[in-house]
Amino acid sequence: MQKKGIGLMTLIALVVSSSIGAGIFALSSDVAIVAAPGAVMIAWLIVGIGILALALSFSNLVIKRPDLEGIFAYAQAGFGDFAGFLSGWGYWLSAWLGNVAFATVLVSSLGYFYPIFKTGHNIPSIILASVIAWSLTYFVTRGVESAAVLNAIVAICKLIPLFVFIILAIILFKVNMFTKTFWGNVGTNFSAIDVLTQVKGCIMIMMWVFVGIEGATMMSSRAKNKKDASTATIIGVVGLLVIYSVVSLLPYGYLSRTELAGLPRPALVYLFQHMIGPIGGAIISIGLVISILGAWLSWTMLPAETVMLMSKDQLLPKQLAKVNRFNAPHIALLTTQILIQLFLFTLLFTNKAYEFAYSLCTAAIVITYSFVAAYQIKFSWINRRTTKNAWFQVAVGVIALVFEIVGIILAGAQFLLLAMIAYIPGLYFYVQAQKQKNPAYQMQTKEKVISILIIILGLIGLLLLILGKIKLR
Repeated sequence: MQKKGIGLMTLIALVVSSSIGAGIFALSSDVAIVAAPGAVMIAWLIVGIGILALALSFSNLVIKRPDLEGIFAYAQAGFGDFAGFLSGWGYWLSAWLGNVAFATVLVSSLGYFYPIFKTGHNIPSIILASVIAWSLTYFVTRGVESAAVLNAIVAICKLIPLFVFIILAIILFKVNMFTKTFWGNVGTNFSAIDVLTQVKGCIMIMMWVFVGIEGATMMSSRAKNKKDASTATIIGVVGLLVIYSVVSLLPYGYLSRTELAGLPRPALVYLFQHMIGPIGGAIISIGLVISILGAWLSWTMLPAETVMLMSKDQLLPKQLAKVNRFNAPHIALLTTQILIQLFLFTLLFTNKAYEFAYSLCTAAIVITYSFVAAYQIKFSWINRRTTKNAWFQVAVGVIALVFEIVGIILAGAQFLLLAMIAYIPGLYFYVQAQKQKNPAYQMQTKEKVISILIIILGLIGLLLLILGKIKLR
Protein backbone atom coordinates (compact mmCIF):
# COMPACT_ATOMS: atom_id res chain seq x y z
CA MET A 1 0.00 0.00 0.00
CA GLN A 2 1.34 3.45 -0.95
CA LYS A 3 2.45 5.56 1.98
CA LYS A 4 0.22 8.54 2.68
CA GLY A 5 1.96 11.87 2.80
CA ILE A 6 3.11 14.88 0.82
CA GLY A 7 4.66 14.18 -2.59
CA LEU A 8 7.55 15.82 -4.48
CA MET A 9 5.52 18.30 -6.54
CA THR A 10 3.57 19.40 -3.50
CA LEU A 11 6.83 19.89 -1.57
CA ILE A 12 8.32 21.98 -4.41
CA ALA A 13 5.15 24.05 -4.43
CA LEU A 14 5.51 24.49 -0.67
CA VAL A 15 9.04 25.90 -1.09
CA VAL A 16 7.91 28.26 -3.85
CA SER A 17 4.67 29.29 -2.19
CA SER A 18 6.27 29.76 1.22
CA SER A 19 8.79 32.18 -0.30
CA ILE A 20 6.81 33.98 -2.99
CA GLY A 21 4.49 36.20 -1.01
CA ALA A 22 4.36 39.97 -0.74
CA GLY A 23 8.07 40.66 -1.26
CA ILE A 24 8.29 39.95 -4.99
CA PHE A 25 5.52 42.43 -5.78
CA ALA A 26 7.43 45.26 -4.10
CA LEU A 27 10.86 44.07 -5.24
CA SER A 28 11.26 46.28 -8.32
CA SER A 29 10.78 49.54 -6.39
CA ASP A 30 12.47 48.36 -3.18
CA VAL A 31 15.76 47.60 -4.95
CA ALA A 32 15.49 50.68 -7.20
CA ILE A 33 15.35 52.90 -4.11
CA VAL A 34 18.76 51.65 -2.94
CA ALA A 35 20.61 50.44 -6.05
CA ALA A 36 21.24 50.75 -9.78
CA PRO A 37 21.06 47.64 -12.01
CA GLY A 38 24.82 46.91 -11.89
CA ALA A 39 24.83 46.81 -8.10
CA VAL A 40 21.61 44.74 -8.07
CA MET A 41 23.29 42.11 -10.26
CA ILE A 42 26.28 41.94 -7.90
CA ALA A 43 23.93 41.65 -4.93
CA TRP A 44 22.03 38.81 -6.61
CA LEU A 45 25.32 36.99 -7.24
CA ILE A 46 26.26 37.25 -3.55
CA VAL A 47 22.80 36.36 -2.27
CA GLY A 48 22.47 33.57 -4.83
CA ILE A 49 25.67 31.90 -3.63
CA GLY A 50 24.66 32.26 0.02
CA ILE A 51 21.11 31.02 -0.45
CA LEU A 52 22.20 28.08 -2.61
CA ALA A 53 24.71 27.12 0.09
CA LEU A 54 21.90 27.23 2.66
CA ALA A 55 19.63 25.18 0.39
CA LEU A 56 22.39 22.59 -0.13
CA SER A 57 22.80 22.42 3.65
CA PHE A 58 19.08 21.70 4.07
CA SER A 59 19.22 19.15 1.26
CA ASN A 60 22.22 17.34 2.75
CA LEU A 61 20.92 17.26 6.33
CA VAL A 62 17.45 16.01 5.35
CA ILE A 63 19.13 13.00 3.70
CA LYS A 64 21.90 12.41 6.25
CA ARG A 65 19.74 12.96 9.32
CA PRO A 66 16.26 11.73 8.36
CA ASP A 67 15.57 11.11 12.04
CA LEU A 68 15.48 14.84 12.77
CA GLU A 69 12.13 16.61 12.40
CA GLY A 70 11.79 20.37 12.34
CA ILE A 71 14.35 23.00 11.40
CA PHE A 72 15.28 23.57 15.07
CA ALA A 73 16.26 19.90 15.45
CA TYR A 74 19.59 20.54 13.71
CA ALA A 75 20.60 23.06 16.37
CA GLN A 76 19.39 20.72 19.09
CA ALA A 77 21.30 17.73 17.70
CA GLY A 78 24.49 19.71 17.22
CA PHE A 79 24.58 22.06 20.19
CA GLY A 80 22.04 20.93 22.80
CA ASP A 81 18.48 21.66 23.94
CA PHE A 82 19.02 25.36 24.59
CA ALA A 83 20.39 25.91 21.09
CA GLY A 84 17.39 23.99 19.74
CA PHE A 85 15.08 26.33 21.63
CA LEU A 86 16.89 29.45 20.35
CA SER A 87 16.64 28.18 16.77
CA GLY A 88 13.00 27.08 17.01
CA TRP A 89 11.82 30.21 18.81
CA GLY A 90 13.51 32.39 16.19
CA TYR A 91 11.82 30.41 13.43
CA TRP A 92 8.44 30.64 15.09
CA LEU A 93 8.84 34.41 15.58
CA SER A 94 9.82 34.81 11.95
CA ALA A 95 6.86 32.77 10.73
CA TRP A 96 4.07 34.66 12.44
CA LEU A 97 5.68 38.07 11.92
CA GLY A 98 5.78 37.20 8.23
CA ASN A 99 2.03 36.69 8.39
CA VAL A 100 1.62 40.25 9.70
CA ALA A 101 3.62 41.50 6.72
CA PHE A 102 1.38 39.47 4.39
CA ALA A 103 -1.73 40.93 5.99
CA THR A 104 -0.65 44.54 5.50
CA VAL A 105 0.21 44.10 1.81
CA LEU A 106 -2.84 41.93 1.04
CA VAL A 107 -5.26 44.51 2.39
CA SER A 108 -3.44 47.33 0.57
CA SER A 109 -3.58 45.39 -2.71
CA LEU A 110 -7.34 44.99 -2.35
CA GLY A 111 -7.39 48.77 -2.13
CA TYR A 112 -6.74 48.77 -5.90
CA PHE A 113 -10.35 47.59 -6.26
CA TYR A 114 -11.87 48.90 -3.02
CA PRO A 115 -10.42 52.28 -1.94
CA ILE A 116 -11.55 51.81 1.67
CA PHE A 117 -8.68 49.32 2.10
CA LYS A 118 -6.03 51.35 0.26
CA THR A 119 -4.19 52.65 3.31
CA GLY A 120 -4.28 49.27 5.06
CA HIS A 121 -4.23 51.09 8.40
CA ASN A 122 -7.86 51.49 9.39
CA ILE A 123 -10.55 49.47 11.18
CA PRO A 124 -12.05 47.91 7.99
CA SER A 125 -8.55 46.74 6.98
CA ILE A 126 -7.93 45.13 10.36
CA ILE A 127 -11.33 43.42 10.33
CA LEU A 128 -10.69 42.00 6.85
CA ALA A 129 -7.14 40.84 7.73
CA SER A 130 -8.43 39.24 10.92
CA VAL A 131 -11.21 37.36 9.12
CA ILE A 132 -8.71 35.99 6.58
CA ALA A 133 -6.20 35.02 9.27
CA TRP A 134 -8.74 33.15 11.37
CA SER A 135 -10.22 31.47 8.27
CA LEU A 136 -6.80 30.14 7.22
CA THR A 137 -6.18 28.93 10.77
CA TYR A 138 -9.51 27.11 10.78
CA PHE A 139 -8.73 25.51 7.41
CA VAL A 140 -5.35 24.22 8.60
CA THR A 141 -6.98 22.76 11.73
CA ARG A 142 -8.95 20.54 9.36
CA GLY A 143 -5.75 18.80 8.25
CA VAL A 144 -2.21 19.95 7.42
CA GLU A 145 -1.75 17.57 4.49
CA SER A 146 -4.96 18.77 2.79
CA ALA A 147 -3.78 22.35 3.27
CA ALA A 148 -0.45 21.46 1.63
CA VAL A 149 -2.24 20.09 -1.46
CA LEU A 150 -4.34 23.28 -1.75
CA ASN A 151 -1.13 25.25 -1.35
CA ALA A 152 0.31 23.48 -4.42
CA ILE A 153 -2.69 24.60 -6.51
CA VAL A 154 -2.33 28.16 -5.23
CA ALA A 155 1.41 28.12 -6.08
CA ILE A 156 0.60 27.43 -9.75
CA CYS A 157 -2.05 30.17 -9.81
CA LYS A 158 0.31 32.76 -8.32
CA LEU A 159 3.06 32.04 -10.88
CA ILE A 160 0.85 32.66 -13.92
CA PRO A 161 0.58 36.50 -13.60
CA LEU A 162 4.28 36.70 -12.75
CA PHE A 163 5.20 34.83 -15.93
CA VAL A 164 2.86 37.09 -17.94
CA PHE A 165 4.65 40.12 -16.49
CA ILE A 166 8.10 38.65 -17.24
CA ILE A 167 7.20 37.95 -20.89
CA LEU A 168 5.81 41.46 -21.41
CA ALA A 169 8.79 43.05 -19.63
CA ILE A 170 11.15 41.17 -21.97
CA ILE A 171 9.19 42.41 -25.01
CA LEU A 172 9.27 46.05 -23.80
CA PHE A 173 12.86 45.89 -22.54
CA LYS A 174 15.13 48.71 -23.81
CA VAL A 175 18.87 48.04 -23.55
CA ASN A 176 19.78 51.74 -23.63
CA MET A 177 17.44 52.42 -20.70
CA PHE A 178 18.97 49.55 -18.72
CA THR A 179 22.57 50.66 -19.30
CA LYS A 180 22.01 54.43 -19.04
CA THR A 181 22.73 54.61 -15.31
CA PHE A 182 24.12 51.12 -14.83
CA TRP A 183 26.19 51.96 -11.74
CA GLY A 184 24.27 54.88 -10.28
CA ASN A 185 22.17 57.97 -10.77
CA VAL A 186 24.89 60.41 -11.80
CA GLY A 187 27.06 59.57 -14.78
CA THR A 188 28.22 56.08 -15.66
CA ASN A 189 31.53 55.94 -13.79
CA PHE A 190 32.20 52.90 -11.65
CA SER A 191 32.75 53.78 -8.00
CA ALA A 192 33.59 50.75 -5.85
CA ILE A 193 32.55 52.43 -2.60
CA ASP A 194 29.24 53.64 -4.03
CA VAL A 195 28.47 50.22 -5.52
CA LEU A 196 29.29 48.52 -2.21
CA THR A 197 26.83 50.85 -0.46
CA GLN A 198 24.18 49.97 -3.01
CA VAL A 199 24.83 46.24 -2.65
CA LYS A 200 24.58 46.59 1.13
CA GLY A 201 21.17 48.24 0.72
CA CYS A 202 19.90 45.25 -1.27
CA ILE A 203 20.84 42.57 1.25
CA MET A 204 17.88 42.74 3.68
CA ILE A 205 15.41 43.10 0.80
CA MET A 206 16.78 40.03 -0.96
CA MET A 207 17.10 37.94 2.20
CA TRP A 208 13.45 38.66 3.04
CA VAL A 209 12.11 37.22 -0.24
CA PHE A 210 13.89 33.91 0.42
CA VAL A 211 12.38 33.38 3.84
CA GLY A 212 10.47 30.12 3.48
CA ILE A 213 12.90 28.03 1.41
CA GLU A 214 12.94 25.52 4.28
CA GLY A 215 9.24 24.73 3.70
CA ALA A 216 9.95 21.22 2.37
CA THR A 217 12.41 20.53 5.19
CA MET A 218 9.87 21.64 7.80
CA MET A 219 7.24 19.29 6.37
CA SER A 220 9.65 16.38 5.75
CA SER A 221 8.08 14.43 8.62
CA ARG A 222 4.86 14.37 6.58
CA ALA A 223 6.55 13.60 3.23
CA LYS A 224 6.11 10.30 1.39
CA ASN A 225 9.89 10.19 0.99
CA LYS A 226 12.58 12.18 2.83
CA LYS A 227 14.60 12.42 -0.41
CA ASP A 228 11.71 14.30 -1.96
CA ALA A 229 12.16 17.06 0.63
CA SER A 230 15.85 17.32 -0.32
CA THR A 231 15.13 17.46 -4.06
CA ALA A 232 12.26 19.91 -3.62
CA THR A 233 14.47 22.36 -1.71
CA ILE A 234 17.10 22.55 -4.46
CA ILE A 235 14.62 22.76 -7.34
CA GLY A 236 12.54 25.34 -5.51
CA VAL A 237 15.48 27.60 -4.62
CA VAL A 238 16.96 27.57 -8.14
CA GLY A 239 13.54 28.46 -9.54
CA LEU A 240 13.13 31.27 -7.03
CA LEU A 241 16.55 32.72 -7.85
CA VAL A 242 15.66 32.93 -11.53
CA ILE A 243 12.21 34.45 -10.92
CA TYR A 244 13.37 37.01 -8.34
CA SER A 245 16.40 38.23 -10.29
CA VAL A 246 14.45 38.59 -13.53
CA VAL A 247 11.53 40.41 -11.88
CA SER A 248 13.87 42.85 -10.12
CA LEU A 249 16.15 43.57 -13.13
CA LEU A 250 13.82 43.71 -16.15
CA PRO A 251 11.96 46.86 -14.98
CA TYR A 252 15.23 48.87 -15.25
CA GLY A 253 14.88 48.39 -19.00
CA TYR A 254 11.40 49.92 -19.05
CA LEU A 255 11.43 52.82 -16.54
CA SER A 256 14.25 54.88 -15.10
CA ARG A 257 15.52 54.09 -11.62
CA THR A 258 13.92 57.29 -10.30
CA GLU A 259 10.55 56.32 -11.77
CA LEU A 260 10.77 52.80 -10.37
CA ALA A 261 11.71 54.08 -6.92
CA GLY A 262 8.69 56.40 -6.95
CA LEU A 263 6.10 53.71 -7.70
CA PRO A 264 3.50 53.13 -4.95
CA ARG A 265 3.59 49.82 -3.08
CA PRO A 266 3.04 47.15 -4.29
CA ALA A 267 5.13 48.41 -7.20
CA LEU A 268 4.52 45.53 -9.61
CA VAL A 269 0.80 46.37 -9.71
CA TYR A 270 1.44 49.92 -10.86
CA LEU A 271 4.32 48.95 -13.13
CA PHE A 272 2.13 46.52 -15.05
CA GLN A 273 -0.64 49.12 -15.09
CA HIS A 274 1.87 51.51 -16.69
CA MET A 275 2.71 48.87 -19.30
CA ILE A 276 -0.76 47.86 -20.52
CA GLY A 277 -3.25 50.06 -18.68
CA PRO A 278 -5.75 49.34 -15.88
CA ILE A 279 -6.16 45.72 -16.95
CA GLY A 280 -2.48 45.18 -16.11
CA GLY A 281 -2.92 46.54 -12.61
CA ALA A 282 -5.96 44.32 -12.14
CA ILE A 283 -4.13 41.18 -13.35
CA ILE A 284 -1.18 41.70 -10.99
CA SER A 285 -3.47 42.69 -8.12
CA ILE A 286 -5.37 39.42 -8.49
CA GLY A 287 -2.07 37.55 -8.71
CA LEU A 288 -0.85 39.38 -5.62
CA VAL A 289 -3.94 38.44 -3.63
CA ILE A 290 -3.57 34.77 -4.65
CA SER A 291 0.17 34.88 -3.96
CA ILE A 292 -0.19 36.29 -0.48
CA LEU A 293 -3.03 33.94 0.40
CA GLY A 294 -0.83 31.02 -0.68
CA ALA A 295 2.16 32.24 1.33
CA TRP A 296 -0.10 33.04 4.26
CA LEU A 297 -1.49 29.49 4.13
CA SER A 298 2.05 28.08 4.13
CA TRP A 299 3.05 30.29 7.03
CA THR A 300 -0.03 29.27 8.96
CA MET A 301 1.10 25.65 8.75
CA LEU A 302 4.83 26.14 9.39
CA PRO A 303 4.86 28.02 12.74
CA ALA A 304 2.27 25.67 14.24
CA GLU A 305 4.25 22.66 13.02
CA THR A 306 7.37 24.15 14.64
CA VAL A 307 5.69 24.72 18.00
CA MET A 308 4.23 21.19 17.97
CA LEU A 309 7.57 19.55 17.18
CA MET A 310 9.40 21.68 19.76
CA SER A 311 6.84 20.62 22.37
CA LYS A 312 7.31 16.97 21.46
CA ASP A 313 11.05 17.44 21.95
CA GLN A 314 10.32 19.12 25.31
CA LEU A 315 11.74 22.49 24.31
CA LEU A 316 8.35 24.10 24.94
CA PRO A 317 5.54 23.06 27.34
CA LYS A 318 4.03 19.72 26.31
CA GLN A 319 0.48 21.13 26.11
CA LEU A 320 1.41 22.81 22.81
CA ALA A 321 2.04 19.42 21.17
CA LYS A 322 -1.61 18.37 21.27
CA VAL A 323 -3.23 17.54 17.94
CA ASN A 324 -6.90 17.20 17.04
CA ARG A 325 -8.64 14.34 15.21
CA PHE A 326 -7.31 15.71 11.89
CA ASN A 327 -3.73 15.40 13.19
CA ALA A 328 -3.41 19.21 13.17
CA PRO A 329 -1.66 21.02 16.07
CA HIS A 330 -4.73 23.02 17.09
CA ILE A 331 -3.34 24.43 20.37
CA ALA A 332 -0.20 25.70 18.61
CA LEU A 333 -2.32 27.14 15.80
CA LEU A 334 -4.61 28.95 18.22
CA THR A 335 -1.73 30.37 20.27
CA THR A 336 0.07 31.67 17.19
CA GLN A 337 -3.09 33.17 15.72
CA ILE A 338 -3.87 35.08 18.92
CA LEU A 339 -0.43 36.73 18.75
CA ILE A 340 -0.94 37.61 15.08
CA GLN A 341 -4.30 39.15 15.97
CA LEU A 342 -2.75 41.30 18.70
CA PHE A 343 -0.04 42.50 16.30
CA LEU A 344 -2.64 43.36 13.64
CA PHE A 345 -4.08 45.98 15.97
CA THR A 346 -0.82 47.93 15.64
CA LEU A 347 -1.89 48.78 12.08
CA LEU A 348 -4.07 51.46 13.63
CA PHE A 349 -1.05 53.28 15.05
CA THR A 350 1.69 52.96 12.43
CA ASN A 351 2.16 53.00 8.67
CA LYS A 352 5.44 51.10 9.04
CA ALA A 353 3.95 47.75 10.06
CA TYR A 354 5.08 45.99 6.85
CA GLU A 355 8.66 47.29 7.04
CA PHE A 356 8.91 46.48 10.74
CA ALA A 357 7.41 43.01 10.36
CA TYR A 358 9.59 41.91 7.44
CA SER A 359 12.78 43.35 8.95
CA LEU A 360 12.17 41.65 12.29
CA CYS A 361 11.06 38.47 10.53
CA THR A 362 14.30 38.34 8.54
CA ALA A 363 16.48 39.10 11.59
CA ALA A 364 14.81 36.33 13.61
CA ILE A 365 15.15 33.68 10.94
CA VAL A 366 18.83 34.48 10.41
CA ILE A 367 19.39 33.00 13.89
CA THR A 368 17.70 29.78 12.80
CA TYR A 369 19.51 29.62 9.45
CA SER A 370 22.86 30.23 11.16
CA PHE A 371 22.31 27.22 13.42
CA VAL A 372 21.49 25.07 10.37
CA ALA A 373 24.71 26.17 8.66
CA ALA A 374 26.73 25.59 11.84
CA TYR A 375 25.35 22.06 12.22
CA GLN A 376 26.07 21.39 8.54
CA ILE A 377 29.71 22.24 9.26
CA LYS A 378 29.89 20.20 12.46
CA PHE A 379 28.14 17.11 11.09
CA SER A 380 30.19 17.09 7.87
CA TRP A 381 33.46 17.58 9.75
CA ILE A 382 32.75 14.79 12.23
CA ASN A 383 31.92 12.41 9.34
CA ARG A 384 34.70 13.60 7.02
CA ARG A 385 36.41 10.19 6.98
CA THR A 386 33.30 8.19 6.19
CA THR A 387 31.46 10.58 3.86
CA LYS A 388 32.54 10.82 0.23
CA ASN A 389 31.92 14.56 -0.29
CA ALA A 390 32.45 15.72 3.29
CA TRP A 391 34.89 18.54 2.46
CA PHE A 392 32.45 19.97 -0.07
CA GLN A 393 29.68 19.84 2.53
CA VAL A 394 31.90 21.59 5.10
CA ALA A 395 32.60 24.34 2.56
CA VAL A 396 28.88 24.67 1.81
CA GLY A 397 28.15 25.12 5.52
CA VAL A 398 30.90 27.72 5.93
CA ILE A 399 29.61 29.76 2.98
CA ALA A 400 26.04 29.61 4.32
CA LEU A 401 27.09 30.62 7.84
CA VAL A 402 29.28 33.52 6.67
CA PHE A 403 26.49 34.72 4.39
CA GLU A 404 23.91 34.77 7.19
CA ILE A 405 26.19 36.54 9.67
CA VAL A 406 27.54 39.12 7.21
CA GLY A 407 24.11 39.60 5.68
CA ILE A 408 22.41 40.64 8.90
CA ILE A 409 25.34 42.88 9.89
CA LEU A 410 25.18 44.67 6.55
CA ALA A 411 21.40 44.83 6.57
CA GLY A 412 21.06 46.26 10.06
CA ALA A 413 22.10 44.65 13.32
CA GLN A 414 19.55 46.82 15.14
CA PHE A 415 16.85 44.38 14.15
CA LEU A 416 18.64 41.62 16.05
CA LEU A 417 18.24 43.79 19.15
CA LEU A 418 14.50 43.97 18.49
CA ALA A 419 14.37 40.19 17.99
CA MET A 420 15.96 39.76 21.41
CA ILE A 421 12.94 41.53 22.97
CA ALA A 422 10.70 38.76 21.64
CA TYR A 423 13.08 36.10 22.96
CA ILE A 424 12.67 37.21 26.58
CA PRO A 425 9.22 35.62 27.20
CA GLY A 426 10.40 32.52 25.33
CA LEU A 427 13.03 31.91 27.98
CA TYR A 428 10.26 31.44 30.54
CA PHE A 429 8.51 28.81 28.40
CA TYR A 430 11.79 26.97 27.82
CA VAL A 431 12.45 26.75 31.56
CA GLN A 432 8.90 25.50 32.18
CA ALA A 433 9.34 22.81 29.51
CA GLN A 434 12.60 21.66 31.06
CA LYS A 435 10.96 21.47 34.50
CA GLN A 436 8.17 19.32 33.06
CA LYS A 437 10.89 16.93 31.87
CA ASN A 438 12.94 17.18 35.06
CA PRO A 439 11.43 18.92 38.14
CA ALA A 440 14.95 19.44 39.53
CA TYR A 441 16.12 21.28 36.38
CA GLN A 442 18.47 24.23 36.86
CA MET A 443 19.92 26.29 34.03
CA GLN A 444 23.51 25.44 33.15
CA THR A 445 26.10 28.21 33.40
CA LYS A 446 26.30 28.75 29.64
CA GLU A 447 22.49 28.87 29.42
CA LYS A 448 22.41 31.49 32.18
CA VAL A 449 25.07 33.58 30.45
CA ILE A 450 23.29 33.48 27.09
CA SER A 451 19.91 34.21 28.74
CA ILE A 452 21.33 37.23 30.58
CA LEU A 453 22.89 38.45 27.33
CA ILE A 454 19.54 38.07 25.52
CA ILE A 455 17.73 40.01 28.25
CA ILE A 456 20.33 42.80 28.23
CA LEU A 457 20.30 43.10 24.43
CA GLY A 458 16.49 42.99 24.41
CA LEU A 459 16.26 45.78 26.98
CA ILE A 460 18.80 47.85 25.03
CA GLY A 461 16.75 47.32 21.87
CA LEU A 462 13.55 48.34 23.66
CA LEU A 463 15.20 51.47 25.10
CA LEU A 464 16.64 52.49 21.72
CA LEU A 465 13.24 51.94 20.09
CA ILE A 466 11.49 54.10 22.70
CA LEU A 467 14.13 56.84 22.32
CA GLY A 468 13.75 56.75 18.55
CA LYS A 469 17.36 55.66 18.00
CA ILE A 470 16.24 52.60 16.04
CA LYS A 471 14.40 53.73 12.94
CA LEU A 472 11.88 51.39 11.32
CA ARG A 473 12.44 50.97 7.61
